[in-house]
Amino acid sequence: MKKYFIQKSPFVFPTTDGKLIEEHHGKVATNNNDISIAHMVAPPHWKEPFQTPEFDEYTYIIKGKKQFIIDDETVILEAGQSIKINKNTRVQYSNPFEETCEYIAICTPAFSIEKVNRED
Repeated sequence: MKKYFIQKSPFVFPTTDGKLIEEHHGKVATNNNDISIAHMVAPPHWKEPFQTPEFDEYTYIIKGKKQFIIDDETVILEAGQSIKINKNTRVQYSNPFEETCEYIAICTPAFSIEKVNRED
Protein backbone atom coordinates (compact mmCIF):
# COMPACT_ATOMS: atom_id res chain seq x y z
CA MET A 1 0.00 0.00 0.00
CA LYS A 2 1.32 3.43 -0.97
CA LYS A 3 2.13 5.88 1.78
CA TYR A 4 1.23 8.90 -0.37
CA PHE A 5 -1.54 10.20 -2.58
CA ILE A 6 -1.05 12.37 -5.65
CA GLN A 7 -4.07 14.54 -6.38
CA LYS A 8 -4.67 14.61 -10.14
CA SER A 9 -8.27 15.77 -10.22
CA PRO A 10 -9.16 18.32 -7.54
CA PHE A 11 -12.78 19.08 -6.81
CA VAL A 12 -13.89 22.28 -8.56
CA PHE A 13 -16.54 24.07 -6.54
CA PRO A 14 -19.31 25.63 -8.61
CA THR A 15 -19.41 29.42 -8.20
CA THR A 16 -21.53 32.22 -9.63
CA ASP A 17 -19.04 35.06 -9.10
CA GLY A 18 -16.27 34.06 -11.53
CA LYS A 19 -13.95 32.72 -8.83
CA LEU A 20 -12.17 29.40 -9.40
CA ILE A 21 -11.91 27.12 -6.36
CA GLU A 22 -10.01 23.85 -6.80
CA GLU A 23 -9.87 21.84 -3.60
CA HIS A 24 -6.90 19.46 -3.77
CA HIS A 25 -7.26 18.08 -0.26
CA GLY A 26 -10.13 18.59 2.16
CA LYS A 27 -13.63 17.51 3.10
CA VAL A 28 -14.98 17.26 -0.43
CA ALA A 29 -11.91 16.28 -2.49
CA THR A 30 -10.35 13.68 -0.19
CA ASN A 31 -12.70 13.32 2.80
CA ASN A 32 -10.09 14.97 5.05
CA ASN A 33 -11.59 16.91 7.96
CA ASP A 34 -8.25 18.09 9.35
CA ILE A 35 -6.99 20.34 6.54
CA SER A 36 -8.03 21.73 3.21
CA ILE A 37 -5.67 22.93 0.51
CA ALA A 38 -7.16 24.83 -2.41
CA HIS A 39 -5.91 26.65 -5.48
CA MET A 40 -7.94 29.82 -6.04
CA VAL A 41 -8.25 32.38 -8.81
CA ALA A 42 -10.21 35.55 -8.01
CA PRO A 43 -11.18 37.76 -10.97
CA PRO A 44 -10.79 41.54 -10.87
CA HIS A 45 -13.40 43.33 -8.70
CA TRP A 46 -14.46 40.11 -6.92
CA LYS A 47 -15.43 40.15 -3.24
CA GLU A 48 -17.12 38.03 -0.60
CA PRO A 49 -19.31 39.24 2.25
CA PHE A 50 -17.83 39.63 5.72
CA GLN A 51 -17.52 36.32 7.55
CA THR A 52 -16.21 34.83 10.79
CA PRO A 53 -14.77 31.39 9.94
CA GLU A 54 -14.40 28.68 12.58
CA PHE A 55 -11.01 27.64 11.16
CA ASP A 56 -7.54 29.14 10.78
CA GLU A 57 -6.85 30.20 7.21
CA TYR A 58 -3.44 30.59 5.60
CA THR A 59 -3.20 32.36 2.25
CA TYR A 60 -0.20 32.52 -0.09
CA ILE A 61 -0.41 34.90 -3.05
CA ILE A 62 1.02 33.49 -6.28
CA LYS A 63 0.03 36.29 -8.67
CA GLY A 64 -1.67 39.67 -8.33
CA LYS A 65 -2.96 41.21 -5.10
CA LYS A 66 -5.67 40.35 -2.60
CA GLN A 67 -7.33 42.60 -0.04
CA PHE A 68 -8.35 41.50 3.43
CA ILE A 69 -10.41 43.58 5.83
CA ILE A 70 -9.63 42.01 9.19
CA ASP A 71 -11.83 43.44 11.92
CA ASP A 72 -11.37 47.13 10.98
CA GLU A 73 -7.92 46.93 9.38
CA THR A 74 -7.31 46.73 5.62
CA VAL A 75 -4.39 44.51 4.59
CA ILE A 76 -3.22 44.09 0.99
CA LEU A 77 -0.98 41.17 0.05
CA GLU A 78 1.05 40.91 -3.14
CA ALA A 79 2.65 37.98 -4.95
CA GLY A 80 5.13 36.17 -2.71
CA GLN A 81 3.46 37.24 0.54
CA SER A 82 1.35 35.15 2.90
CA ILE A 83 -0.90 35.61 5.90
CA LYS A 84 -2.50 33.54 8.66
CA ILE A 85 -5.90 34.66 9.91
CA ASN A 86 -6.95 33.08 13.19
CA LYS A 87 -10.28 31.31 13.48
CA ASN A 88 -13.21 33.33 14.80
CA THR A 89 -11.83 36.54 13.27
CA ARG A 90 -14.20 38.75 11.27
CA VAL A 91 -12.80 39.11 7.75
CA GLN A 92 -13.73 40.12 4.22
CA TYR A 93 -11.79 38.78 1.24
CA SER A 94 -11.70 40.70 -2.04
CA ASN A 95 -9.81 41.55 -5.20
CA PRO A 96 -10.75 45.19 -5.90
CA PHE A 97 -7.87 45.46 -8.37
CA GLU A 98 -7.68 45.30 -12.19
CA GLU A 99 -5.53 42.14 -12.25
CA THR A 100 -6.60 38.56 -11.51
CA CYS A 101 -5.36 37.20 -8.18
CA GLU A 102 -4.10 33.62 -7.94
CA TYR A 103 -3.45 32.12 -4.53
CA ILE A 104 -3.34 29.03 -2.35
CA ALA A 105 -5.61 28.77 0.71
CA ILE A 106 -5.04 26.29 3.52
CA CYS A 107 -7.64 25.86 6.28
CA THR A 108 -7.27 23.98 9.56
CA PRO A 109 -9.51 22.25 10.33
CA ALA A 110 -10.76 21.72 6.78
CA PHE A 111 -12.96 24.32 5.10
CA SER A 112 -16.67 23.76 5.53
CA ILE A 113 -19.33 26.17 4.28
CA GLU A 114 -21.27 25.55 7.50
CA LYS A 115 -18.32 26.92 9.50
CA VAL A 116 -17.83 30.14 7.47
CA ASN A 117 -20.57 32.20 9.16
CA ARG A 118 -21.10 34.72 6.35
CA GLU A 119 -22.92 37.97 7.00
CA ASP A 120 -25.79 38.87 4.69
